[in-house]
Amino acid sequence: MEKSENRIPPPEDTPEREAWITAFFIENHLDYYVYQEQVANPEQVRFMVFAQEDGRYYPCSDRMYESIVNRNAAPFLKQAYGAVLKRILSLIDAEIEDIREKKYLESLVKIKFRHETRDYIMIPSRLEKRLIRIFLERTKIEDPWLGEKLARNLRMGRLLDSDTFKSALNNSGSLGFKTPPPSLSEIRSLIDHIELKRLIALSGDKRLWETDMAQQFTESDYLDLFKRGLKGDGIELLFEFIGIGSGAGKRSKNILWLADETGEIMVDLVIVQYLLKLGHKVIIAFKDGPFYSKAAITDVQKDPQLERMLEGAFFIDDKSFSKNELVRILRSDYDVIAISDGTREIQNLLLASTTFARLFKEVDGIISRGAEQKRRFFETNFQFTQDIYSICRDEDHSVRIDFKAKHADAVKFSHRDLESKAKSIIDKMATAKSAGMTVIFYSAIIGSIPGKIKTAKKLISVFVKHLKEQFADTFIINPAEYFEPGMDADDLMYMWEIVQKSGFINTWRFQTYEDIAKAFQIIGKKVPPEWVGKDATFSTGCTKEMNIALDVIKSHPEMQIIGPAGEKFMRRKEYGVGKMYDKRLGDSF
Repeated sequence: MEKSENRIPPPEDTPEREAWITAFFIENHLDYYVYQEQVANPEQVRFMVFAQEDGRYYPCSDRMYESIVNRNAAPFLKQAYGAVLKRILSLIDAEIEDIREKKYLESLVKIKFRHETRDYIMIPSRLEKRLIRIFLERTKIEDPWLGEKLARNLRMGRLLDSDTFKSALNNSGSLGFKTPPPSLSEIRSLIDHIELKRLIALSGDKRLWETDMAQQFTESDYLDLFKRGLKGDGIELLFEFIGIGSGAGKRSKNILWLADETGEIMVDLVIVQYLLKLGHKVIIAFKDGPFYSKAAITDVQKDPQLERMLEGAFFIDDKSFSKNELVRILRSDYDVIAISDGTREIQNLLLASTTFARLFKEVDGIISRGAEQKRRFFETNFQFTQDIYSICRDEDHSVRIDFKAKHADAVKFSHRDLESKAKSIIDKMATAKSAGMTVIFYSAIIGSIPGKIKTAKKLISVFVKHLKEQFADTFIINPAEYFEPGMDADDLMYMWEIVQKSGFINTWRFQTYEDIAKAFQIIGKKVPPEWVGKDATFSTGCTKEMNIALDVIKSHPEMQIIGPAGEKFMRRKEYGVGKMYDKRLGDSF
C-alpha cells in the first residue's frame, strides 16, 4: 500500500473538506445521491439514526472514520486491511484446488486490493465485500461457508437436545438458597432470571460450536461454564426490559434481535423461545446471503437445524414493506418473525432494507449480537432511535451485556400510539354527531410540496376557520392540527385510515385550487408559483384517502364527497420512504 501519512487533510469548514467527505461516501458506494438504488435515503436512515445537525451517518467506528477522513493511515487501519486480504486469500486457498485458477484468483484479488486501498479511503468491511463478490462471481460458488455453518448448527443442536445439558440447565443444587423467596411469583421470577442467564452464558464459549469439545462435557462442565457469569452495565437493564426482575414491567414487547454467528444462532433461538413464554414477539434479522460464518436468511432452506428451530415463524421476503403491512404482521398470531437486514456485511444501516428500517423504528428495543455489530452501535458518536442492548463474548469466554440508550429527543409513534390518537379523534366525532352536528373531514396537501409543510398547515387552518364561520353546527376535522414533528407519512396514513373508516364522517371534502387561492387571499398574499394549479390530486396522501373514501361510501352511501373528481386522483401512488410526497417526485424538486 502507498504511504499516505504525510497527506494533509483539507482544513475544517472548507469546500475542500466537504468534498473529501463526499468522496469518502462515494468511494465506499454509500452516497445516496450517486447510488440511489442501493443506499437508503436520509429520511429512511433517520428511522434508525437520530438526526445529526453536524454530519452524515457513517457505518463504522468513530476511530475508523477519523483515521480515513483525516488521512491518517493509522496502524490499526493497515492491520484491518491486511486482515481482510488474509481472509480472502485463505478462502481461495481452501476452496480452489486447480493451481492455475488459484494463482489467477490470488493475483486478481491482490490487484483489486492494491487499487482499493491506495488512497486509504475505503472502510475495511466495504473492501471485504467487494473482494468477496469478486471471488463468488468468478468461481460461481454459491456459499463457500455452508459446510462449516451446517456443522456448527448441528453441534449446537445436539448439545441443546442432550440430556446432560438439560440436566445442567435445570440443576438447582448450585443455587445455595439460605432463605427462599417469600412468594411464588418471586420464585418464578428468580427461576426465569437464572435460566436466562445460563442460556446467555452458554454463548460465551464459541468452541462449543466450532469444535467437538462439548461431546465430552459432563453436567459439571456445563455448571462451570454457567458460573463464568455475565459482565457489563446492561445486565439488569436488559432483564428489566424483557420483564424479569424487581423493577421490570410486564407489558409484552416487540423485540428486534440482530443475529450474528451460526452455532451461536442456535442458542439465540432457544433464548427467543424463552422470550415468547414471557409474552414477547421477536423479529430475528439475519444477513441477506452468505457472508463468512454469519447467520443468513438463505441458510434456513438448507439447514435442518434452523428449519426445525424456526418452524412456525413468519418469513418476510419483501424488502420494502409499508408500515400498515408490518403492523398487520406484528398484530398477527405469529410470535416469531424472520427477516433479512438487506445486507451481506457487518451491520450497515445505510444499506439496510426498508422493511428492516421500518421494523427498527417500530419495535420496542434492539438486541444486538456480537462484537462486530457492537462496534457499529457503541463505538460511534451517533445515537439511535431505539434502546440497544448488546450481547457479545469476552476473551475469557464470559459474556458482556452493554446498553446504549436511544437519543433523549427521539420521537416514536408506535401503532398503539397512533391507534390511541385515532380513538381520541373518533370520540370527538361521535360526541359532535350525537349533538346533531355535521362532521366534515377536510383532506388537503400537507407535505406534498417539499419544504412547504408550514405554509400548507397555515393554509388548511385558515381555510377551515373560514368554513367554520360560514357553516352552522359543523365539526370540521383539520388534519394540520394533528400533525406532530417526527410523524412520517405512513404514521399519518395509519392514524387517519382508522378515523376515516369509523363511519362518523358526513361530508368528506377534498381541497381544490379555489380553496388554496381563497386561503392565500385571506392572509393577504398572492399565490406563489409552486402552489399555482395545485389541489388534492397533487397529494399522495389525498390520493390514498380518495381510495379510502370511495371504499367507505360503499358501506355508508349517505356520506358526501366534495372536491376534484375521483378519477383525477391518478398521479400519486406511493410515498418515498420517510417522505411526505410521491416517490416518483424525488428528483423533481
